[in-house]
Order: sequence, then structure tokens, then C-alpha cells
Amino acid sequence: MAKPGASRLTPYLFIGPFLLPFAVFSLWPLLDNLWLSFMDYFLAERATLWNGFANYVLLTEADWSLQVLKNTLLFLLTVPCMQMVALALALLVQQPLRGMGFFRTLYYLPVVIAISIAGVTWRYVFHYDGVLNGLLSLLWPGVQIDWLGDRHVALYATMLFSLWKNAGYYMVLYLAGLQSVPRALLDAAQMDGAGCWQRLRHVTLPALRPIILLSTLLSTIGALKAFQEILVLTGGASDTLTLLMLVYGAAFHWQSFGLAAAVAVLMMLLCFTIAAVQFQLFGPRGVWGRDI
Repeated sequence: MAKPGASRLTPYLFIGPFLLPFAVFSLWPLLDNLWLSFMDYFLAERATLWNGFANYVLLTEADWSLQVLKNTLLFLLTVPCMQMVALALALLVQQPLRGMGFFRTLYYLPVVIAISIAGVTWRYVFHYDGVLNGLLSLLWPGVQIDWLGDRHVALYATMLFSLWKNAGYYMVLYLAGLQSVPRALLDAAQMDGAGCWQRLRHVTLPALRPIILLSTLLSTIGALKAFQEILVLTGGASDTLTLLMLVYGAAFHWQSFGLAAAVAVLMMLLCFTIAAVQFQLFGPRGVWGRDI
């Protein structure tokens, strides 16, 4: 029985402060972008013309579309690498040793550095006569790799920069998750003779499953939205063009806003598909959880 003064509309008053900003700043731009993907937009005249699926057909017929999709999917390789590096760092810095706070700050420092500043610095690292080639020449004398100019390695160099830049953020998430792992379970497993790897696999990782799901979702979205790293390091050259770089180029260089909207819709569908797969693997009833 409802309390006096409450009505059927009362619950909507509580969710209204969320629904109104969501509808204005998320739902409406999403629907407007979907509508724009079926249009030709003329900036000077501020007019639109219905073109059906012409923008999507152009994406399927263009010579560069497969390369752009391939680069975007290749960038997803940073997701498992990011999670392994972040988890390893979290396991390392959670040790109760003197000075460990310094290393936590050191590993997190790349996250707070502006990507434009970090990108300029790493351009010198990746330069033909830069630090990285100098270190490699100590192992293989005479090696000279054009990290940002060679079309075969430029994308991987950008992925390495992204890994360095963002691993500290996910390290903090895993570190917070490790603090919630029941110590009693770890002690009981150790008393039963479980080694470090067994405690990690059968106790720590199952307890971290919500954090793993969150981290993989965030890093997947970040990988699909790779833009600033590529813009600062290569500018989209050397076969490093991704979907979001294509959105930027189509809108602001080609003035083809309908094509940019169509690419954005495809990105959204790709995000939803990969997120659904991740929920099946790492969700509360995920396959990965039952296999542990």
C-alpha cells in the first residue's frame, strides 16, 4: 500500500534528475547522429538531403574502409595487454614495503600527464635517431627502425604509447579490487598448500571478476576511441587511421558530416557487440567465471 501523498508518478520524480540530462545530452545526440547518417549535410546552406543508405554503401565500397576497420580491431590488442600489465603492477605495489607509495605514484603519473605533452616526448623516443633505437642498437648494432614512419610498425608504436599512458589508471582499479579480496580465503588457501599461482587463479581472480569486467569494458571503449594518441604521434599517416580518426577526417576535412555520422553509428554497434561478448565472458554468470 502506498504511503499518504505518494502516487504512481512519484518514482519518476526520483529518476527525473537522471533521465532529463541523459535524454538531452546522450539520447538526443545519439538519435540525431543516427538521423544524420542517412543524410547529406550541406554546411554552407545548413540544409540536409535524404540519401538513404548511400553513406553506408560508400563505407563498404571504399578501398580504405577495410584498412581502417583492421587498424581499429588491431588496436583492441591493447586491451588484454593493458589488463595483464595493470594487474601485475597492482599485485606488485600492494606489497606492504617501505617506499611503495612512491612506486604507486610513479606508475600512475603517465595518466595525469597531458596526452599532447606525452605525445611530443614520445615522438623523440620513437624518432629514427631516438632513445628507443639507441637502446636497441646496444643489443642489435646497426638497427634503425622508423617507428612512426614505417607503415608496418607505426600502429604498434602508437599502441605501445597507449599502453604506457593508460596502464596506471587500470592499476588503481585493480589495486582497489585487491583490497576487497577476503584475507581469510587467501590464508585458508595457503594453509591448504595452495601456491602463489593457485591462490591467484582460484581466489584472487574470481574475487576480481567485477573489476575485470569494468576494466575490460573501459579499455575496450578507449581502444575503439583511439584518437589523440594517433593524432599526436602520426596524424593518421603511415596506415594508422582508425574509425574515430575517420570520423574526424570525414567531418572536418572532407565536410562529409553524413559519412562521419555513419562511421560513428558503426562504432556504436561495434562497441555494443564487443560489450555483449565481454558480459558473456566476465559477467555474473559468465563462461569465464564458471571455468575458474
